[in-house]
This record gives sequence, structure tokens and C-alpha cells, in this order.
Amino acid sequence: MSHSIRDIASALGAVAEGDLDLRISRASEPASAGPDALALAMDPRFAEGVAKGQARAALLWQGADWQAMGLKAAIFVPRSRLAMAGLSRMLDPGPSIAQGIHPLCAIDASAEIAPGAAIGPFVSIGPLARIGPGARIASHVSIGAEVRIGTDALILPGARIGAQVVIGDRFICQPGAVIGGDGFSFVTEEKSGIEEVRETLGSRGALRAQKWQRIHSLGAVTIGDDVEIGANSCVDRGTIRNTSIGSGTKLDDLVMVGHNVEVGEDCLFCSQVGIAGSSRIGNRVVLAGQVGVNDNIFVGDDVIAGGASKIFTNAPAGRVLLGYPAVKMENHIEMQKALRRLPRLAATVAAVQKAVSKISQSD
Repeated sequence: MSHSIRDIASALGAVAEGDLDLRISRASEPASAGPDALALAMDPRFAEGVAKGQARAALLWQGADWQAMGLKAAIFVPRSRLAMAGLSRMLDPGPSIAQGIHPLCAIDASAEIAPGAAIGPFVSIGPLARIGPGARIASHVSIGAEVRIGTDALILPGARIGAQVVIGDRFICQPGAVIGGDGFSFVTEEKSGIEEVRETLGSRGALRAQKWQRIHSLGAVTIGDDVEIGANSCVDRGTIRNTSIGSGTKLDDLVMVGHNVEVGEDCLFCSQVGIAGSSRIGNRVVLAGQVGVNDNIFVGDDVIAGGASKIFTNAPAGRVLLGYPAVKMENHIEMQKALRRLPRLAATVAAVQKAVSKISQSD
């Protein structure tokens, strides 16, 4: 499939110049671009690469001299990554899943599949499940009983969606994700070591052997519209009430959302984020890779946490956090500066102690 420069510029809301009827079929880095590719050179430092490639058209920064680069057409964008979102959406055909229901599916007779669905081989759909219009479900996906999925869902190979999960429109689920597995919740007959340590911040009583008893998950998972779940991520069902993820939230690969967690709208969780049970996350929260959130705490709206931060206590709205334990970013930076000065400070203290010792001995 190819697109004209005119159509691309229109879709991006951008200005274009040159041969607007020129057609391209793919995007490329400038130096490796062929005649059918749109070179992505949205910054002046990529101009040299345009000359090395064979592109006839390019996506350029505003004010670029496209004719001097030997191009026949150019599209000018003020915000490169935003332009990439629109361009990649145009050029991505999506997975190849044939329309209709593959004969190798196992779909319960009571399940409802709306028109326009494309369901690949070895898909299992349980009793009373409802799949919305335009769904695309790839091979080896399992959808449990009484699941509700909205319009235009895209569920990629090997995903698992447990019973009674409710999902909104335009849902995207990457391979291997598991939504609606049981929560990790266990208890001992008497107070466990974990409970003692929480209360005393480190002290323990007599050690005694105890066995863990399972607390079953009676809740499910509720997911809003325009949510994306990354590959091999997990969202556990609630114990009594549902675990919930708000509309517009995006989870990267290998993200763990524990039981009873409430996640707000338009959040962004990078790879290996872990959110422990019963925590509440506000709207537009950004958690960088490997951030951990303690159980039963609240993270306010618009919080941003840097990579590998560990949030142990409530975080107020708008706070920028970093470190282990997470503190204000500016405080963390000062603490690290002080930490780097410790060896020099220790040497200074040792020298002062030595000098004082000599004076004491001379007296």
C-alpha cells in the first residue's frame, strides 16, 4: 500500500512542498532510504543522511532547504515524535488475520461475536462472552467466561483474558499478556513474620513454622477505552472488588499490576514496573522502568517517577520522584552529591582526628 505526499501531510496536519502526488510505501532512516521510502529527517543533524540515501521525499524540520538536499517533495513538522505517531499509524497494516472465524477455534455456543470480527486459529472463547464489532483476535488467545470486550479490539497471539473481565473500546493486547489471573494473597493462622516486621519496622518475635492459606480472588478486572497492555504483562483480578485500569492508560512489556489496584486515566508504565496490591494510582502518572509501588498507598495525579525508584509512601499530586526510597528528584540529586563527597569527607575527618591525637599526646 502506498500513500501520496499530499495524503500524508493532510493526515499529519502538516505543510508539504514539491511533488505532492509522489507516492511512498514505507518510512526509512535517511541514509538507508530507497526511492519508495519517506526519509525521516526531522532534525538538522540528519540532513547528511538524506544525501547518502536515495529518498525522493522526506519528513523534515521546519525551515529545512529540501531542494538543496536533492528531494522532490518534503513534509514539514514542528513536533517530530507527534508526527511519527500519525505516520506510523498510516503505514502500519496491522496483523494479518483473515475475516471471519477460523474453523479451528473453540467458541462456546452462548458466546456472542459481533459483525466484522477476525478470529484466528486455536482461539478459545468461553460461555456468555461478548466480543464487540471489528475485533481482531490472533491465534492461541484464550478468553474466559462472561468476558466483555468493546469495539475494534486487537488481541495478539497467546494472550489470556480471565473470566468476567470487562474491557472497553479500541483495546490493544500484546502477545503473552495475562489479564484476570488470581491475585497473590495468602495468610497464616497466627500473625506472620511479615505482619510483625511491618508493625515494628524490623523486629521479630519467636520464629514459628506456619503454612500459608490461600485467599481466593472473587473480583475481576475492569479496563477502560484505548488501553494498551504490553507483552507478558499481568493484571491480577481483585479479591472482592475489581482491579481497574482507566481509559487511555498504556502498559509496557513485563508490567505487573496487583490485585485490587486502581489505575487512573492516561497513565504510562514502562517495562518492569510493579504495583503491589490495593494501591491507587491517579491520572496521568508516569512510572519509568523498574519502578516499584508499595501496597495500600496512593500516588497522586501527574506524578512522574524516574527509573528504578521505589515508592513506599503516599506521593502527592505533581511530585517528581527518584531513588530508593523515592524522594523529590531535587533532594535525591543533592543526596547523591553528598554521597560522592563521603570518601573525601572521611579522609578529612581521619586527618583531623590524627592531628588532634598528636596534640593530645604532646600535652
